[in-house]
Amino acid sequence: MSRFWSPIVHSLTPYVAGEQPVISGLVKLNTNESPYGPSPLALEAISQATADTLRLYPDPTAQDLRAAIAESFGLDANEVFVGNGSDEVLAHTFQGLLNHDGPLLFPDITYSFYPTYCRLYGITFQQIPVDGEMRVRLDDYRRPCGAIILPNPNAPTGIGLPLAEIESLLRDHPDQVAVIDEAYVDFGGESAVPLVRRYPNLLVIQTLSKSRGLAGLRVGFAVGQRPLIEALERIKDSFNSYPLDRLALAGALAAWKDREWFERHRDLIVASRQRLAVALRELGFEVLPSSANFLFARHPGKAGAELAAELRSRKILVRRFSAARIEDFLRISIGTDDECDRLLAALGEILR
Repeated sequence: MSRFWSPIVHSLTPYVAGEQPVISGLVKLNTNESPYGPSPLALEAISQATADTLRLYPDPTAQDLRAAIAESFGLDANEVFVGNGSDEVLAHTFQGLLNHDGPLLFPDITYSFYPTYCRLYGITFQQIPVDGEMRVRLDDYRRPCGAIILPNPNAPTGIGLPLAEIESLLRDHPDQVAVIDEAYVDFGGESAVPLVRRYPNLLVIQTLSKSRGLAGLRVGFAVGQRPLIEALERIKDSFNSYPLDRLALAGALAAWKDREWFERHRDLIVASRQRLAVALRELGFEVLPSSANFLFARHPGKAGAELAAELRSRKILVRRFSAARIEDFLRISIGTDDECDRLLAALGEILR
């Protein structure tokens, strides 16, 4: 607390990021990072960009990266916006597209940055309860509102929505922006990008942090029809015209183009997720169906806080949330098979 703070600072409850501890021998399964390194082509591009040109500002329009993303989706580069991680893209979206007279709707169990953005930008919001199986029920969103944001797959549950349901939501709210946050879509979800051409109220946000293994580079993007993208550009250029540096632009472009690396390592993660889910259920865990690079699971015989602490004492880090209804769940990022085996061995010891 300080007398120098602006009034808004007193009202904020900041988002709490996952731990990034430096512990020798740690099995780090708490922040949904890729267990594999980024594409070698991305590392080479970053190395080549580390040159005298760093004295120059980067391209403020990120034209090459936007063009590559657009080409993959059959869109125009002017229908793509890039930013410093999907969190920055989300922040500009909340400020530029989701702040209306009616309330913003999103699930009560979801990405916990959403309420933080709402408080930062003074956005009225309603949290719509997920059902008893932790699923988003789109019938509950058929009500008056200012806008809607949904993660698909949801986080921290990992449960995805079918594309047909997303399209139904867009038809039901033609006068409201609907944002689909697809941070984890590459691991088994159905992307809404194919709907962009038909629905001017749709904005889809993705990231290169997860399936491209570039969490440390901070690159995210949004796809939508030109008026929505222009709104984000106007916000960006009123805040920071250079959100992506030369190294990030070079690495992201190379990683996006390396489709072979992406598909191979995505498939490894999906296979490990399926194997881990089976093994956890054999240990007595309830495991929610996941289309993400993590599992959300709880054990009927052990409190979540106790399990997380026991694992930490064995140098295994998972994520636990203290919110009501999910305090006994652990969100377990998918690691390598060796890391998953170490987790399972530790859980076996704890439960015995």
